[in-house]
Amino acid sequence: MKPSLFVVGLPLVAGGCASTLPPDVLAFPTAVIQPSALPPAYRSPITGYVARQPVDPKPWRRQNDLQSPMNGDGS
Repeated sequence: MKPSLFVVGLPLVAGGCASTLPPDVLAFPTAVIQPSALPPAYRSPITGYVARQPVDPKPWRRQNDLQSPMNGDGS
């Protein structure tokens, strides 16, 4: 047989025979006693919707002048 079967299979068989769970997997009793948070209130999926209509483009030269530096240095 191939040695890789023992390398992979032996830990799987040994792990399957374990009879107890690790302590960090078990549920804490305090988590069962304490009440959980309230469910969130219903909110419509279109609550913040704002209808927008298409508009004509503005003149690009004025938009470009507003965005450019004041002294004209582009670099």
